[in-house]
Amino acid sequence: MIVPAAQHVQTLLASYPDFPQPGILFRDLNPVFADAVAFRAIIEDLSERYQGQFDAVAGIEARGFLLAAGIGYAAQCAVLAVRKGGKLPGTVLTEEYDLEYGSARLELEVGQLPAGSRVLIVDDVLATGGTVAATARLIERAGYLTIGVGVVLELAELDGRSRIGDTPVHTIVSV
Repeated sequence: MIVPAAQHVQTLLASYPDFPQPGILFRDLNPVFADAVAFRAIIEDLSERYQGQFDAVAGIEARGFLLAAGIGYAAQCAVLAVRKGGKLPGTVLTEEYDLEYGSARLELEVGQLPAGSRVLIVDDVLATGGTVAATARLIERAGYLTIGVGVVLELAELDGRSRIGDTPVHTIVSV
């Protein structure tokens, strides 16, 4: 019997109250990623949802890199690394965004794909939507098209989808 990705996530997801600060319930996907069967189910779920619709997959630092690498391999497509500010050489595009408890910036190297390439954005968690929205802006500014967003876990009460606009979002588990 094949177990759906959502069931793996629900079974293996760990939660830590008051981390990294009081009042925050941290949802830890590391136990899910550490389980080979669960990780494969996640990669297949995200890949199949957008099958044939993307030319490249963009992973957001850091756990988005794990997902993007797996999906890129499975779909035999290019992988883009969307990095935290100050970590890329050469010509980069930069986007500032707000976090749940602060602000940050993301960067993308220019000229990695042909103009008009269709890109799937992936990350581990969709919370307030700031990181994904900033990534989508980077993708568009680079001359590519964002075709969708795939995440493992969505924190629904934070309403991150509202910051992404009309871009389709696929979530494996929403809490």
